[in-house]
Amino acid sequence: MRALTGLVFVGTIIGAILGGAYSFLALFCIITGLTIWELYGLFFPKEKGITKRVMNVTGGVYLFAATFLYKCGIASNDIFLPYILFLLILFIMELYYKAANPISNWANLLLVQVYCAVSFAVLNLIAFDEGSYSAIFVLSIFAFIWINDTAAYLTGITFGKHRLFERISPKKSWEGFWGGLIAVLSVAYLASYHLTNIEWYHWLGIAATVVVFATWGDLTESLLKRTLDIKDSGKILPGHGGMLDRFDSMLMAVPAVYIYIELFIRN
Repeated sequence: MRALTGLVFVGTIIGAILGGAYSFLALFCIITGLTIWELYGLFFPKEKGITKRVMNVTGGVYLFAATFLYKCGIASNDIFLPYILFLLILFIMELYYKAANPISNWANLLLVQVYCAVSFAVLNLIAFDEGSYSAIFVLSIFAFIWINDTAAYLTGITFGKHRLFERISPKKSWEGFWGGLIAVLSVAYLASYHLTNIEWYHWLGIAATVVVFATWGDLTESLLKRTLDIKDSGKILPGHGGMLDRFDSMLMAVPAVYIYIELFIRN
């Protein structure tokens, strides 16, 4: 079941990214909504009713769709005004809920939006350049993460002796980290011979950025789960846990890669 789920998961993402702008939009609106739904549930497990949860999912999905439409050139920057209003409402609503700790609620609600909605929305900034959709950077991020995960795991279980961050993730090792980095850099260098529109050293730069920030993303979610005392973020993916378990690496890698692209490639 785990292998089948993994194949369907990878195939769906690759198909949607390569299928064009609108299949990309459809899939990642769904993924954004599911991750927000999941993280909200972890922060507010005892909340009765789903009104606030649905509201937060709607706000996050709106941000992704709005960013898509803005980068397509279909909408102006006014399209972000409803999302700004939504953020204000998150603060105002706590005036009426009489919660024991409204500051904690504010912090958790904003974390849900920043951690999930904003990170996924940045995918649009990577996928579009001057209104034109291109799958190459988005697909490379996912490919590098998958290669890193596989190589780090195999290297780690074979040679791992020195713990990378034992307090948070006892199984991760420095040997696994370097094994994943070398594997991704090697693939990126070989791919640069076929993807000649970008210089080879930029592919290495993107690859290194993905590995470093994907590792931090994985550790960040591990810290979140350890703090909440849970093993998996959810059960939506049989054998793989929840949506956050599958996208934790991406949530930090995507903003970091966008910064790299803007600083060193597009500018």
